[in-house]
Amino acid sequence: MKRSRVILEATILAFLGALLPLFVTIYGAWSLSLKAEEDRLMNIATQAATRAERSFADAAATLRTLGGRRFISCGDAHIGEMRRLVINAGTVEEIGYIEDGVLKCTSWGKEGRSFKELAPDFLIGKDIKAWVDVVPLITGANPMSVVQVGPYNALVDPGRLIEVLAEQNAAITITAPNGVVNATLNAPDPDFTEKLGRETTKGTLGDNIYAVHSKSGWTAVAVSSTDGLFGLFTKEHWLFVAFGTFATAVIIGLVVRMSRKRLSPLGELAIAVRKREFIVHYQPIIELSTGVCVGAEALVRWQRPGGALVRPDLFIPLAEQSGLIRPITDQVIDAIGRDLGRLFSQHRSMHVSINFCADDFKTGRVLETVGQRLGDSGIANDQIWLEATERGLMDIDEARRTIAEARTRGYAVAIDDFGTGYSSLQYLQSLPLDALKIDKSFVDTINRQTATSAVIDHIIDMAKGLNLAIIAEGVETREQAEYLLAHGVEFCQGWFYSKPMPAEDFIEYVETSLQRLDSGVVMLSRASV
Repeated sequence: MKRSRVILEATILAFLGALLPLFVTIYGAWSLSLKAEEDRLMNIATQAATRAERSFADAAATLRTLGGRRFISCGDAHIGEMRRLVINAGTVEEIGYIEDGVLKCTSWGKEGRSFKELAPDFLIGKDIKAWVDVVPLITGANPMSVVQVGPYNALVDPGRLIEVLAEQNAAITITAPNGVVNATLNAPDPDFTEKLGRETTKGTLGDNIYAVHSKSGWTAVAVSSTDGLFGLFTKEHWLFVAFGTFATAVIIGLVVRMSRKRLSPLGELAIAVRKREFIVHYQPIIELSTGVCVGAEALVRWQRPGGALVRPDLFIPLAEQSGLIRPITDQVIDAIGRDLGRLFSQHRSMHVSINFCADDFKTGRVLETVGQRLGDSGIANDQIWLEATERGLMDIDEARRTIAEARTRGYAVAIDDFGTGYSSLQYLQSLPLDALKIDKSFVDTINRQTATSAVIDHIIDMAKGLNLAIIAEGVETREQAEYLLAHGVEFCQGWFYSKPMPAEDFIEYVETSLQRLDSGVVMLSRASV
């Protein structure tokens, strides 16, 4: 992934990270403000419904007090008691006494008016009749509610039910059990309140916030406008400023940290593994006596999205340290199966060398990995050489078991870069190896008068003494090739013959090499591709 893209993504994420706490702050403050207003309106609606229910119940209780006492009808004592109860009742405006369809007297004094009693709007309990929106017979004042128990009735002013809520800054409607509006405050929209029904609920509808509460058939609706929320919102907003600032710092910090991690070599390597950016190049392995290609070493290459290749020495050590070498090895083996399956099924004398890390040999994962991933590729087990460095085989006991099992399954096992680690005759004798690869650093000393020039001869003699096939790495000159051939080295690889190449070029190289063998030509010179 390009660094510019990572930086762009980080910038976008940082910008979003800065905005997110702001939006969370605004949303949180608005939500708290809305909830607080809903709760306030629910409290108002609860008070209103409760007052309405209690007002009628208290009026009925007052009338029952009169019905339980004996008076001379409409005598001074009778009227005086009714007047006293009106004064003390609070919500009762007037009490009347009815006898044989005639209003004989009220708390105001004696009367004698006949009237026709209508069916009650609703009943409360078994003995309480109630009417809503009744014009007083005596005064003809604003409509009131009427409560009747036995021969007594009481006028209840619905305005008193909610006048104590006048300072609550809300529109209030109280609806009687028969569905008729009994009282209003601040004139709420009747169509709006009708939509809300008679359930206990709260919420928002359009530009309005509402709460509905019902009790004993009485329903109160309290409504306010969302416009009034902004003052409360501003107050609540400051509660979130500290949180928003802290969250912004944390998010931006995480974005920066994540971006640095992605831009680090390990981060880029992990992305490359996930995106399968690893390919395989093949360096031909040459039989020195004929100059014919008999196999190849599979060498991993990291190909960036733009096509550039990253040198193995820049990422292999990091991959081994981080454990990413395992999935990289798996991708290499998958590529070998795709690239060489058909070629190797046609030419069974060829082999491919695959490098494995120390842990693969120690745990035995190398066997299961190769078996599972190359089992159906067309490449036979005896065409596969498993390579490990001396350092990778330091755990002698574990390595010996893995190597023995590998050879049982038909694989050949080679020790790579021999002479650069902890090599010794005893070390080699303890492992059931098939081949030894001489490191390039020793090949470079051939025909040079250096202190280490004789080391390569000792390595060759040691390998011959153990009956190991010998492959020399890094052959770059004719003199080196001739020297190795003269000293009995069977195979070599290096730029004198060919650089590592993509699969299609390697296949063409093999075909050319085999044609040379068929023609009987034996060459040590650089082969043409």
